[in-house]
Amino acid sequence: MHKTIEPSILYFGTPVVLVSTLNQDGSLNVAPISSIWWLGWSCMIGLDGTSQTTENLKRTGECVLNMPSADLVDAVDRGARTTGRSSVPLHKKSLGYKYVKDKVGEMGLSTQNSLQVKPARIVECPVQLEAKVSDCRRFGENNARMSIPSFSFELDILKVHVEETILMANSHLDGKPDGDRDRNQYVDPDKWHPLIMSFRKFYTTNDYIHESRLNRGAEEMYAPWKKKGIKRKITELMLSVATRKYR
Repeated sequence: MHKTIEPSILYFGTPVVLVSTLNQDGSLNVAPISSIWWLGWSCMIGLDGTSQTTENLKRTGECVLNMPSADLVDAVDRGARTTGRSSVPLHKKSLGYKYVKDKVGEMGLSTQNSLQVKPARIVECPVQLEAKVSDCRRFGENNARMSIPSFSFELDILKVHVEETILMANSHLDGKPDGDRDRNQYVDPDKWHPLIMSFRKFYTTNDYIHESRLNRGAEEMYAPWKKKGIKRKITELMLSVATRKYR
């Protein structure tokens, strides 16, 4: 038996990614996101239009997608509810976000140089994907439930860096053509346990592992369209005015 419901968010479960981009002054911004999917060597990500990452991607056209494993959950959670924008947008203030200039330091992580893009990679992340923007477009602008301007970015993956400990041993390649041995490297899914966000909780490939700071406060705060009457009109007006410049 199915029940028709109206949840405030639709995060059914996607990998957490730390997106590193360059600010206008050349400093590094790192943003945790979980709206992401891949097809071949292309990738789509979705971002709040008011975020510093959105601005940086539009300006520079490049980033690194750093994928944390489950054991980095504490570090990633320290980056939750932070923004690289010094003037914190209204809706993020209401959710408890704060401005943090050095997010890498906030999360207790470290960096290393990339090969083809300027933003640095996060050393502790077992998977690091250097990427450039192929396309950018407004997202959900005609959806009445999207009260905040949002954008989708299509990314071309340029370089893939994978920690050797999560690669398959050579014995796993027995029986494969010699050409495959020379051309391909394989990630072992039994060793790779990505951090996954599902409805504001952290999971990995087989278990719920950690509460998220994003889970603090009512989920309805993410859905101003659920308010009724004059409260909804006032909230929508305030958000429209506060986010106009990001559209």
